[in-house]
Amino acid sequence: MLVNPKEILETIQMIRMEHLDIRTVTMGISLRDCSHPDIEVFNENIYEKISSRAKDLVRTTNEIQSLYGIPIINRRISVTPIAIAAESCRSQDFVSVAKTMDEAAKEAGVDFIGGFSALVHKGETGGDLKLINSIPEALASTDKVCSSVNVATTKAGINMDAVGLMGNIIKKTAELTSDRDGIGCAKLVVFANAPEDNPFMAGAFHGIGEPECVINVGVSGPGVVNAAVCELENPNLTEISETIKRTAFKITRMGEMVGREASRRLGVEFGILDLSLAPTPAIGDSVAAILEAMGLERCGTHGTTAALALLNDAVKKGGAMASSSVGGLSGAFIPVSEDAGMIEAVKAGALTLEKLEAMTCVCSVGLDMIAVPGDTHASTLSAIIADEMAIGVINKKTTAVRLIPAPGKGVGDFVEFGGLLGSAPIMPVSNFSSETFVRRGGRIPAPIQSLTN
Repeated sequence: MLVNPKEILETIQMIRMEHLDIRTVTMGISLRDCSHPDIEVFNENIYEKISSRAKDLVRTTNEIQSLYGIPIINRRISVTPIAIAAESCRSQDFVSVAKTMDEAAKEAGVDFIGGFSALVHKGETGGDLKLINSIPEALASTDKVCSSVNVATTKAGINMDAVGLMGNIIKKTAELTSDRDGIGCAKLVVFANAPEDNPFMAGAFHGIGEPECVINVGVSGPGVVNAAVCELENPNLTEISETIKRTAFKITRMGEMVGREASRRLGVEFGILDLSLAPTPAIGDSVAAILEAMGLERCGTHGTTAALALLNDAVKKGGAMASSSVGGLSGAFIPVSEDAGMIEAVKAGALTLEKLEAMTCVCSVGLDMIAVPGDTHASTLSAIIADEMAIGVINKKTTAVRLIPAPGKGVGDFVEFGGLLGSAPIMPVSNFSSETFVRRGGRIPAPIQSLTN
């Protein structure tokens, strides 16, 4: 295949000036053959499995990075949800499993390991409850472990008992990591319709329908998309959409090339390419900046949801045209702490929690990396989760919540996490109570559109 020199120069420009990168190469590993009633044996099994499977992941991706000159920012591992793999363990909690995962991740040299997870959208088993109740201590006592809990699906409805429980779990996780602004909550996400092949943290896990071992790649390019839109001269919205589609096509092709090469060298299956515009705290590498380039004075003003819908749709169309392996989430992320433009919009008073919730109806995930006052009641956290789960269930899409009730901090303060997690302004929440609603528990039934068989 002949390569146009102009395309080579375009790619160099994207990498050097527009923050184009491979956000993550994530190896998914099945732990289903590691099960054992003795938790010490189980831990030995999973340490050996993870260490042996991922031993060449970092070296291989470093070689590919050097070969193509494309930055690969994170190397990650996802594993079978621990609530499933450890179900038979005769143990009161699974904290030791999280510590074993952390040790294996450090041995492999990866940035994060996901899969300290439970799927409880229709109810909880004993193993699920052990896992969920272990989350606060597990995240407080590890560095690289990420946790997720799926509490709703379009087919099952919303498990409000689990939603109520997660409000308390988030509060406790924040308290146990209060010396670090509640950073444990940045590694914990609550899902509706969680995908089994998502390579992005904190929600990555290796689904039960996945093969033994797989490579999934997450590409990010909001800076590239922003630059492409800014280059247009007085465009209409159709022209903006077409430009985003073409840009997403180019980004996707690059990501698939890296993913397939990593798969070939490691001798494992290539899974999916997740084309999610995941921002960073770097100026210009921002989803909010793209929306403002479309003509909004500030992200969060009227028209923001429509602009985000255009962006998300164009990204998906461009990606789907470039690859038959697009999966995961694929679209646009709006994590407040990780997006410099979002942070500025919150500080300016243009972007509120309520507006973010409306935006999640049309974006890839949901309320992501939102810092709220540390004294926010657990039932209020649960109610925020419930609202977001309802958006996912009714719209048949993935939604997720990462809330950080920052201990000892209030509206106007900031939390600082550094790196890709960035910093976040504390956002106000409603002072009116949802406690009675949350305490009722039970299950919000699946919507009528779930009956599609």
